[in-house]
Amino acid sequence: MAYFAELDDTNTVLRVISVSNDVCGEPTLGFPDTCAAGRAFIANTLKLGGNWKQTSYNGDFRGTYAGVGYTYDADLDEFVTPETESTPDETEL
Repeated sequence: MAYFAELDDTNTVLRVISVSNDVCGEPTLGFPDTCAAGRAFIANTLKLGGNWKQTSYNGDFRGTYAGVGYTYDADLDEFVTPETESTPDETEL
């Protein structure tokens, strides 16, 4: 399976979908060509608009596997894990 993350206007991941490797051109094509093929399939066959970026379940490219709430850093071409809110240590109270 190939995985694609839909991004909003701030590059935050809204959802992640999977498509068959076949529609991405694998095994003939490799990343980043599979990204273009997958995005074409999403737009033309699934009729889904939006900004889609391929993400790697194994972390082979784009840093880490994208999840809802992650952000995409275009300069790094990577998905970034959301920052977690830290809670005060009980001993600090």
